[in-house]
Amino acid sequence: MPPHSSVAILTKNLHQREMESAMDFMVNRIRRLRAWRRGLLVGLAASMLAACGGGATGGGGGGAPTLNWYIFNEPSDSYAAAAADCSAASGGEYNIQIQELPSSADGQREQLVRRSAAKDSSLDILGLDVTWEAEFSEAGWIVPWTGEGRRQVEQDAVKANLDTATWKGQLVAAPFNSNTQLLWYRKDLVPDPPTTWAEMISQAEALARQGKPHDIEIQGASYEGYTVWVNAMALSAGGSILSADGQQVTLGPKAAQGISIIGQLARSPAADPSLGVQMEDQNRLAFETGKAAFEINYPFVYPSAQQNAPNIAKQMGWAEYPRVDAKLPSRPPVGGIDLAVSAFSTHKPQAFDAILCLRNRDNQLRNAIKGGLPPTLASLYKDPRLINGGYPFAAEILDSLQRGGVRPKTPAYQSVSVAISTTLYPPSSAGPGRLGQLRTQLQDAIESKGLIP
Repeated sequence: MPPHSSVAILTKNLHQREMESAMDFMVNRIRRLRAWRRGLLVGLAASMLAACGGGATGGGGGGAPTLNWYIFNEPSDSYAAAAADCSAASGGEYNIQIQELPSSADGQREQLVRRSAAKDSSLDILGLDVTWEAEFSEAGWIVPWTGEGRRQVEQDAVKANLDTATWKGQLVAAPFNSNTQLLWYRKDLVPDPPTTWAEMISQAEALARQGKPHDIEIQGASYEGYTVWVNAMALSAGGSILSADGQQVTLGPKAAQGISIIGQLARSPAADPSLGVQMEDQNRLAFETGKAAFEINYPFVYPSAQQNAPNIAKQMGWAEYPRVDAKLPSRPPVGGIDLAVSAFSTHKPQAFDAILCLRNRDNQLRNAIKGGLPPTLASLYKDPRLINGGYPFAAEILDSLQRGGVRPKTPAYQSVSVAISTTLYPPSSAGPGRLGQLRTQLQDAIESKGLIP
C-alpha cells in the first residue's frame, strides 16, 4: 500500500484516536478494574464451579489477560523475575508472559516487523532496540505515550535514553535499559589516561616502540558496531550524519574530521592487526590476554576481566570516551532497549500499566546488577546499591549517557546502517575519499531506493 494513500491516512488517524483514548482512560480503567476485581473473581469462581470448567486467559474467557512481552532472551533471568513480580503486583489485572525473540538484533527486528505488518493481536509489549522507534512509529505499529503516563516515563529519565524513545515530538516508547561505552585502559602501562583520540594513538605508538602491549581495541568489523563507532566520531567532532528529522544527509566537514581519525588509527601501529574483523567480544578477549593497552567498549568487560583475568582487572582503569577535539565534549554511543505498546494489542491499558512496573527502580536495579544492563533512571546512578553492586564507574556511565550521541533517527535506519558499515569498510579507508560515495548511499537509503528489509 502506498505510504500516502487515503487508506493509510485513515488507518493512521484511527490508530491515533485509539492511542489517545487508551492513554486518557488508562488510569481510570485500571482503577475501575481494581475496584470490582474481588467481585469479578468471586463471580468467575462461581461460574467455573457451576460449569465444571476453567476460565480462559487472553481476553476471551473472563480471566486475567495475558500480556505477551516480546523481548530478547536475557540470560540472568532478570526479565523473567520482573515479569513475575509485576504480574503479582497487578492484583490479578494481568499476567505477563515473555515471548523470546532471537538473540541477534536483526532476527529480533525481523520477527517484530513481520508480526506487526500482519497486525498480530498477540503483540502487547515490544522490546525495541533504540534504533527502531522511528520505523515502528512511522508505520503505525506502536502507541505513543500521552498524559500522566508520559509524565511518569519522562520523570528522572536519562536525557539520551529519552531521546531514543522520541520521534517527531511524541514519546513512542519507554526507556527500559541502556548502554554506553567508556575508555578502558591499563593503569600499569598508562598512568594518565588520554582525553583525545590523538593522545591515545600517540601513547599507543610510544608503547609499541618500547615493545610493550599497546593495541587499541575497538569494533572495526563491517556490522552495526562499526556504524556505532562512525556515528560517535562524527558527532564528537561537532557534525552529524543525518538531520534530526532523518530527511537530509548532513555529512559535512566536521563529521569528516571525526571519521578521518578512524582511518588514521587503522593505518597506525596502534591498531590491532585484526581490527577489520573485531567485534565487542573479540575486543574483550584481546584485552584480557594482556596484548592491549586500551579498549573502547561497554561496561560488561569489567566483570568479565575480574572473572577471567584477575591480574589484568587489577590494572583496569576507566575514563570518558575520547574526544575528537579537545575543546568539545565527546558524544559516546547510546544503546539499550525501549518498551512500546503494540497498536494491535487488545489490552493496551494493561500493557501501559505493565511497562511502568517493568521499568520501575527495583527492576532496573536488578537488571543492572544481575544482568549487567545500565539503568535509564538518572537517580539510580547515585544509589549505593548500584555502585557497590558492580558499578564503581556509575558516575562515568551517567555522564556518558547524559551527553551521549544517538544514532541517526530514521524509519530507514537499517539501510542507513548498512550503507555506513560497508561504504567506509575497511576502517583503513575511512576518510574524505569515501564520503562522496557514502552521501549518495545515504540519500538512496532515506529515499527507500534499494531498501534493505
